[in-house]
Order: sequence, then C-alpha cells, then structure tokens
Amino acid sequence: MGIYLNPPADGFEDILKDGFYVDKTRLITYTNQVMGTSRKLTCFSRPRRFGKSYAAQMLVAFYSKGADSRHLFENMKVASPPEETKEQELAVYRQHRNQWDVLFWDMTWFISNAERIEDTIPNLQSGILEELKKEFPDCIQKDRIPLPEALLNISARTGRKFYIIIDEWDALFREAKDHIELQKAYIQLLRGLFKGGQVSRFLGGAYMTGILPIKKYGTQSALTDFCEYTMLEPGPLAEYVGFTEEEVQGLCREHRMDFQETCRWYDGYGFSGLGHVYSPGSVMKAVMNHRFSNYWTQTETYESLMVYIDLNFDGLKDAIVDLLGGNRCRIDTGSFQNDMTSMKSRDDVFTLLVHLGYLAYDADRREVYIPNEEIREEFLRGIRNGSRKELVKAVELSDRLLEATVRMDSDTVAEIMGEVHVASTSPRYYNNEQALRSVVIMAYLSCVDHYVRFEELASGRGYVDILFLPRKGSQKPALVIELKWDKSAKGAITQIQDRDYGLLARRLGCGKDLLLVGINYSTKTRKHTCRIEQLKINNL
Repeated sequence: MGIYLNPPADGFEDILKDGFYVDKTRLITYTNQVMGTSRKLTCFSRPRRFGKSYAAQMLVAFYSKGADSRHLFENMKVASPPEETKEQELAVYRQHRNQWDVLFWDMTWFISNAERIEDTIPNLQSGILEELKKEFPDCIQKDRIPLPEALLNISARTGRKFYIIIDEWDALFREAKDHIELQKAYIQLLRGLFKGGQVSRFLGGAYMTGILPIKKYGTQSALTDFCEYTMLEPGPLAEYVGFTEEEVQGLCREHRMDFQETCRWYDGYGFSGLGHVYSPGSVMKAVMNHRFSNYWTQTETYESLMVYIDLNFDGLKDAIVDLLGGNRCRIDTGSFQNDMTSMKSRDDVFTLLVHLGYLAYDADRREVYIPNEEIREEFLRGIRNGSRKELVKAVELSDRLLEATVRMDSDTVAEIMGEVHVASTSPRYYNNEQALRSVVIMAYLSCVDHYVRFEELASGRGYVDILFLPRKGSQKPALVIELKWDKSAKGAITQIQDRDYGLLARRLGCGKDLLLVGINYSTKTRKHTCRIEQLKINNL
C-alpha cells in the first residue's frame, strides 16, 4: 500500500460516507470489458464538477491490490448485473477486484507541490520510481531511469502488469498554457507509457480523466491508441458524464426537491440515445443545501469564460447574444486543437466552451446552446465583468426593454427595438417579418430569466408569433407578441384579440393577466412602432 503504487480505497470510502453518492459503478463494467484488449486505454474528459475525481477514486478502490474494497461494492450496481449477463459479469468482477498493481496520480498535486512548474515532470517520475524501487528492489538497478523503462523491467522480471489511473491528466495544458517545452516533455512521458510496441508487455489498461481531450498536433492526436470520450462524443460512457434524468428524479423524491426547478437550473446537456444529462456537482450542492443557486462560480474556469467571450473573432459577439436569447448556433468542431491557447475562430472558442461545460452540444444538429439557468448567469456575469462593451450594452438594453414592456411604455419599447436593430442587424438582411422576429427575440433575451418562450404556436385560429409564459414563481405577466411588417402595431393587437391568442396562454397554464404587444416595422420610415394593451384573465 503506497501513495502512488497500489493506494488504499480511503478516497472512495470517504465519498460514500457523505451519503449522497449516485451509483456510477457500472463504469467499472466497461473498464473490465476493455481490460487487456486493444481498447484498454481510455481517456474520458468532461468539465469540472462532473464527477471526474469520484470516478478515478472509484477505479482505484476497485482495482488496487493495496485495497480491500469488497464491502464498498457488494451492494453497488457493478456487483448486481442484469440476469442475462449476471454470471459472466460477476466472474469478471471477481477476477479484477483488488487484483491489479495500480499506479494512480493526480497531476494537480504535482503541479501544486513543485517549487517551479518546470519541476512537475521530474518530481512525478522520481516520486513514483521511489515507490517502485521499494516494492521491486531487484527489478530496478539504475539510479536514474525513465518511468516507462522501469515498468517494462518490472514486468519482464515478474510477469506483473500495471493499471494506470491519472486524474486531471490535462492540468499542465491548462496551468502552463504557454510553456511549450514542458508540455512536450509531458507528452513524451505519456507516449512512453501508452504508445509503442513494448507497452502491452507492462500495461493491462489505463484510465485518464480531465477537462480537455488529448492534445492535437496538426490534425493528429498525440496519443492515437486511446479511446477518447468527450462532451462532443461520449460514446458508450455517455451515462457517466453527469446525472441522468432518472437519477435526478430519484434524488428529488428522496430529498423533497422540486424536479422542474432542478431541470431549469441544472439540466440542458444531452446525448443521442440517452436524453437529458444534468450537472452533477451543482445538483448535489442543491440537494445538500436544499436551495437552488448558482454553484458554478466555485469552479476555476470562470475566468476562462471572460477571456474567451472577449476575443475579437468574426461573428462571436452576435452568436453570444443569440445564445443568451435562447437560440442555438451551428459550429464546426474539427479545427479545435484541444488546448486553451490555439484559438483561431469563433468555432474554436465555442468548442472549448463545450469541453468546459459552458455550452451544450447537439451532435445530430452540430449546434451549441446555453444549457440552463446556472450557466446563463455565468455568461451574464462574464459579460458584465468583461471588456466587450457592445455585449454589455445588449444585456442592458434587454433589461430596459423588459422593464418598459411590463410597465406598458410602448414608446420606449419602440425606441429600444430600434437600437437593438441598428446594433445587431445589417440593413441588407432586415427585409421581412422573419428578420424582425430574430431582432425581437434577441432584444428580449432578458426574458429567459422569467419566462418560457414559445414561437409560432398554433392557437386553432392562427399562429402566435411569440409567447412568453411566466416561469413558476415569477411575478411577471405573460406576454403575447404579434409582429407586423409595413402594417401597424394596432393591427397586430387586433389580430391577437380577434384570434383569441390569449386563450392559448391560459390553456398553457397562465394564471396571471396578459400583456398584448404589437410591434411593427415600417420600411418607409425605418422605424419601429409599438402598442401594448392589458388583457385580464377573468375576461377570457
């Protein structure tokens, strides 16, 4: 039992003592399946607070010869497989539990304890080699020997193989962004451990976890033998990225939490075939505190958000405003180099923000979007504290617009609509009602805080252009917005009334009064006009 070689199970045992553990032990079923095969190298990257270290500690507890973890897993899912595969899986489970020489390290530990960051890799190798020499004194004769060579010598003499687990594997790329020589030395060490014909002689498998995928050089991964699973492509590990909807429903029932409010705050990620995925760290904080709040601010990556949304790439500002308004943005993820410095375009920025958890990614549509209320608050905070004045202005205009709408100040609404139009849309493309709709949605981005938005909603006698329905607990009135092009704002109000759009809002659960908002744009005057009327629910 050592620090890095065959550590004990106390890390995972402490996690279980909290009493809030969500059983993700079926991840072990996967790692058992790939052990000793051509798929034995796994790199599973995901954002902070998404359970990376929990998973690493779980694997240490399960595989390490320095642990006796039977009591930790006997009531877990990994020890209770489905009936159709029970016999086979249990045999493999017993074959691997506490039967491997495990090497485990957390890269942030070595970075934090190095006098100079340049010492990180030498300290890592010397610390691990010291333990290997004590455990295998007859296998390592040299005073200075590379770690991969030491492992090969041990395996050649004893026939034993290692399982390597690295937590925060990419920390050097994040903490030493501009230290290229140090990064190269680190990649060289990893290549020695995981790449080449000799590796299979001493390695039974490996599991690395971090935020970033493996660094690219050009178009190639630096470690091509790894099976990589990321926020873009989680593959068979999708259910272990975060909490599934079933898991969150169970937590909400057990701890008497409002499930719908949990969805609004922490849902929004998702993968094909799996459905909704929730931010696990934030869900657990909400459960423990019995309070919905923004727990994302405790992550170290907040400053990154400010840095990247302030970059001056074509289309970045407009896309961020669109995302804040609840829209999606199509991106190309292929040029991203899997680091935090090689940004060349808006798409690179958004791809990085997917890996950091600030954006969710729809792989089928190749679109990104802001997943939930918690992350949206982080974007707004980043904008208000950033240097992009035009983004700050867009947020401030939206706040003013919503206030003016609620107090039925139609002149101010029309004035602000004009400002948003000039700031965000080229006259060349502002040529129809659909373009007006896009500007209105962008202008009302602050509504996301208080409303659920519906567009072109069938009412039975037509289609409501935009309906903002108050969220649970909001004191705001519902907004029914009708748009006109080269007609009149009054005509828009008349259409809302004639087609009973207000009844649709009531059927959807609106128990408050409604504001009818008509907005028209005149191509002759190049001005917006607005009319707002109140409709009492009791009159419907």
